[in-house]
Amino acid sequence: MKNYANGPEIPMGLGMALAENLPAMEYFSSLSPRQQQEIIHKTHQISSKEEMQQFVAGFTSRPPM
Repeated sequence: MKNYANGPEIPMGLGMALAENLPAMEYFSSLSPRQQQEIIHKTHQISSKEEMQQFVAGFTSRPPM
C-alpha cells in the first residue's frame, strides 16, 4: 500500500470508507495520482456515509480504470 503522507489529499469520508474496505483501498492505492485525483473529485458530490460506502464498494465491482 502507498503512503499518502506526500500524496493526494484524501477527504476524510473517502479515507474512512477505504479503511473499512481493504480490497477497495488496495484498488485505490494501485491507481496513478491522476486517477486517484479523479476519484477524489467525484467524491465531492457525495453527501452521506452510506453513499460513500457504496461508491467505494463499487471500486471492486468494476473493471480497472
